[in-house]
Amino acid sequence: MAIRIAIPEPTSSDPEYNQRALPQYVEALKAAGAEPVVVPLSETQERVAKLLAGVQGILLPGSKFDVDPERYGEARVPECADDDPARTAVDELLLQDAFNLHKPILTICYGTQNLNVWRGGSLVQDLVSAVNHQPGRGVARAHPVEIAKASRLGAILPAPEAGDVQVNSSHHQAIRTPGDNLRVSAVSSGDGVIEAIELDAPDHFVVGVQWHPERTYGESSFSRAIFSEFVQAADAWRTPQIEGSGTK
Repeated sequence: MAIRIAIPEPTSSDPEYNQRALPQYVEALKAAGAEPVVVPLSETQERVAKLLAGVQGILLPGSKFDVDPERYGEARVPECADDDPARTAVDELLLQDAFNLHKPILTICYGTQNLNVWRGGSLVQDLVSAVNHQPGRGVARAHPVEIAKASRLGAILPAPEAGDVQVNSSHHQAIRTPGDNLRVSAVSSGDGVIEAIELDAPDHFVVGVQWHPERTYGESSFSRAIFSEFVQAADAWRTPQIEGSGTK
């Protein structure tokens, strides 16, 4: 049976951005053995629910927009970009389904920020740091990160890359306070900015990274390992049994 992963369109209003960004996620999922199910942001809730009934995991991609700071109780600063309500609504439907049914979740960049805020965490609206977190998609090794050894992400990290974990970077916001039951699993070595989070639950794969492993899938064994572990978790997922539904 195909391993099907739901992935929303990155934005609701920028087709050019979607056409540039979405194929890299799709190709990485395919290379890892999964069948991507792209969720249009114009779909009704009922249609999204039907799509989710046939998937075993969700991937929340990056976006050119920012999370609405009102969602974590802050006024918007001038440097904060506009939000994308349609993307937010679909992400929340996907997250609710995945948490209800313990489906594996992988989030990337904006997707990680959205996950964190959905879980009650907060963000830094505009980073001020000596580390350049915005060199963009043209720089494959932007800065080093420290991976927590006692973490799911640390277990994924291939041994050859353990001593020199370099990641790309395309973000001006970051996690300030991790959300409910989310733990920090990576930080930027130069300034301590949170670079990855994961759910503190060994039986539920929920990993969020601030960098873009889909962009370096071909050259980075760590990027390939992240997608591989996610797809393997989706392959192993089964619909939870409702208590009392078994036969006697």
